[in-house]
Amino acid sequence: MENKDYKLILERLLDIMDEGVYIVDQDGVGIFYNKAMSDVEQITTSDVIGKEYHKAFPGVTQAESTMFQALKKGISTRNKRQSYKNLYGRNITTVNSTVPVKVGNTTIAAIEVAKDITALQSMSNTILELQEKDMGSEIEPPSIKRYSFDDLVGESPNFTQVIERAQKAARNDATVFIYGETGTGKELFAQSIHCASKRKNKPFLAQNCAALPESLLEGILFGTTKGGFTGATDRAGLFEQASGGTLLLDEINSMPYELQGKLLRVLQEMYIRRVGGTRDIPIDTRIIATVNEPPQKLIEEGKLRRDLYYRLNVVGISIPPLRERMSDIPVLIETFLKKHNKQFDKHLTSVDEKVIERLNSYDYPGNVRELENIVIQAVSMADNESVLTTKLLQMPMRAEALGDDMANWQRRGPLTEYMESLEKEIIRGALLDQGGNISKTAEVLMIKRQTLQHKMKKYGLKE
Repeated sequence: MENKDYKLILERLLDIMDEGVYIVDQDGVGIFYNKAMSDVEQITTSDVIGKEYHKAFPGVTQAESTMFQALKKGISTRNKRQSYKNLYGRNITTVNSTVPVKVGNTTIAAIEVAKDITALQSMSNTILELQEKDMGSEIEPPSIKRYSFDDLVGESPNFTQVIERAQKAARNDATVFIYGETGTGKELFAQSIHCASKRKNKPFLAQNCAALPESLLEGILFGTTKGGFTGATDRAGLFEQASGGTLLLDEINSMPYELQGKLLRVLQEMYIRRVGGTRDIPIDTRIIATVNEPPQKLIEEGKLRRDLYYRLNVVGISIPPLRERMSDIPVLIETFLKKHNKQFDKHLTSVDEKVIERLNSYDYPGNVRELENIVIQAVSMADNESVLTTKLLQMPMRAEALGDDMANWQRRGPLTEYMESLEKEIIRGALLDQGGNISKTAEVLMIKRQTLQHKMKKYGLKE
């Protein structure tokens, strides 16, 4: 292939990317501008190609321009939020990465890759506005359920020990770090600590750190200052809104590493500075942080700053997974039945022993939340029964495959027969899940259609 062919291939590749790409030559003149970038900035290719970047974007000053930093100073910029007006006066908010292209010590071009977060920025502003309205009164919105220690169900020794530790944490203002697998009830513990503390009449706010990109999360946590960037207004962030109360930072390991450093400084100095602001604002906010993976593993993988972990882990709480507190299953089922009988207008008041046996044969990767979902499904399928039986129980496929008496596998005879019985149940369950569709079932099981049909014939399973 000739050079022109490679150039054509590269242009086609860049043009089908979801991210916007803008390239200027050493004089700052636009030489490439893909469709995604045109969509992001709501201008046409002809507005940019052949024009100097500062003329194509007159609303962006040199100090704000990542392209200027790359082209004239050789500085790379990663994931920087920029808010500006395009040629037609429309407000655009992007997250840009801009790098210089060098041959030796000479910069011959600059490349900018942008993601459109205009809609997310608008959402961020809406979130802050709604929060401000809610915090206008010390009365919390009545639609939001607040949990207490009475809502924590369990009698196993390892679980009650954790509750006792959390109750002690509620007596002071120490920062709390909660580790628990998905579905173990981390937010329930966090809210219970708040509601039992002297801060109970002040706000309890929660923010999932994985839900928003760094560019928005920083503004939501610390607030914004009018003039700090284009479109910014004076708004209090969560730290200010939760003053006197508690702020829950969920999945804090999903917070970008740089932002973790800013959070550490806030925790050490107990003041915040709004994005774009110059004034230090003292705060009185208790922090509870959660993670759903072992903290040491997160630290080793570079997902959680070690110094931030030590600062947060003043009171450490580790919630045991359900598989380590299986004795709590009966009392949990009783609680869920009472709750969801009312929701679905059903009358399940007792549980068949075989149901308990089957539920005890599963390891619950989704923990208490998964158990509750199993109960919800059973209650919703009930008619006029008063007893929860196995016919109402729809277990996850791998639990179905193990059958009712997994614990008594010796009764099944030789290993070959036992394995065949498991295979039969797995195939039967997969067929039911796929509505009897052979092709889809084979795909799910990752075997050939012909192999599946052979095994169905072998086990007497009808198409």
